Amino acid sequence: MITVISEKNETAAKYVQSVYETVIKRNPHEYEFHQAVKEILDSLIPVFEKHPKYMNHSILERIVEPERIVSFRVPWLDDNGNVQVNRGFRVQFNSAIGPYKGGLRFHPSVNASIIKFLGFEQIFKNSLTGQPIGGGKGGSDFDPKGKSDNEIMRFTQSFMTELYKYIGPDVDVPAGDIGVGAREIGYMFGQYKRIRGGNEAGVLTGKGIIYGGSLTRTEATGYGCVYFVNEMLKSKGLDYKDSRVVISGSGNVSIYAMEKAQQLGAKVIACSDSSGYIYDPNGISLETVKRLKEVERKRISEYVNEHPQAVYTEGCEGIWSIPCDIALPCATQNEINEESAKILVANGVKAIGEGANMPSTLEAIEVFLNNGVLFGPAKAANAGGVAVSALEMAQNSMRLSWTFEEVDAKLHSIMQNIYANAVKAADEYGYSGNLVVGANIAGFIKVADSMIAQGVV
Repeated sequence: MITVISEKNETAAKYVQSVYETVIKRNPHEYEFHQAVKEILDSLIPVFEKHPKYMNHSILERIVEPERIVSFRVPWLDDNGNVQVNRGFRVQFNSAIGPYKGGLRFHPSVNASIIKFLGFEQIFKNSLTGQPIGGGKGGSDFDPKGKSDNEIMRFTQSFMTELYKYIGPDVDVPAGDIGVGAREIGYMFGQYKRIRGGNEAGVLTGKGIIYGGSLTRTEATGYGCVYFVNEMLKSKGLDYKDSRVVISGSGNVSIYAMEKAQQLGAKVIACSDSSGYIYDPNGISLETVKRLKEVERKRISEYVNEHPQAVYTEGCEGIWSIPCDIALPCATQNEINEESAKILVANGVKAIGEGANMPSTLEAIEVFLNNGVLFGPAKAANAGGVAVSALEMAQNSMRLSWTFEEVDAKLHSIMQNIYANAVKAADEYGYSGNLVVGANIAGFIKVADSMIAQGVV
């Protein structure tokens, strides 16, 4: 358990447990969603004990139910002229503080449970950024790997032909996520304009710079994660200089977390993709990884062909057995389990920053917290991406383009504020040093107060 239930908050604990049991009953077999709800609800027990108004207004019962869930068929033609069919989703979870905002994930693992857990987390993450954006998420079980550009274009056009009915600059603003980059966003934006007419640039974020995108958006999640962890390190008189860093994944988040960590003096010694991981004791060559993954779209195993001192290992879990000072899980959900967490602790890890969404299991988080490891939870540490997406929306609305330096400075400030607010909330509710509790509470209160102010809707 992340929080300790005492007699003082027994009523609040019973309330939280009752809501959680209802979530399980109403959403059977949606295990990722159950996990996300459990982690957040347990953290909120001291809030309900101190402020019964949230129970009186049934905030939890309302906040765990999406305002809208859309599921739809996505038919498309492959290059052989065969009809393929995938399933699309959009979960519009909560709009109390602004239009729904959250990425689109294209990956074979996508299902209702994963999209709902991501959308639920997004409510609190978006709240933490201080930007006026609500929580949503979407995607499809379509796998872009191995597909031609024309196949991806045909799929994304079919996907947007249904999705466009439910989105808009002031309603719901999707962005990218796993499997959805500038190419996919570009195709979807073109299809949206074809159907709707006009040029509503603010309907999607993560666009190309030349047609309404924001500088620093590609780097934002990775940079933001490193900025957040740097605040944790500074609180203990530590920094990145000469630290050994292990980063899972090799997509946008991972690559730009590597870049910023190296700029701050760290040695990044390992990264991965879905096939396996590389360990380079001399430090990962960022130039090589960028070329392999961003330009040539090759597997990370190719790295060792150019850097013979590096070692490639099949499978991803073993990456957490590499001794390091800082670990940044930036790949996918539940990639660090209890066993991996114990290995990291035994090897002397000082800080964890979650660049991916829910990459640590509840048991792993408990191991880190019980052993005094600095732990930056995903909804705080990886909020940089959506924060800059909101800045992109602002630029679109004002017909402005800010420089890379301007956006990066705003991102850095946002991440510092998220850290400060999480620390403040943890201290106020008796969980000093526990940023899981602090981030959950800080994100929740803003949304809950907005829901109360707007009545029963």
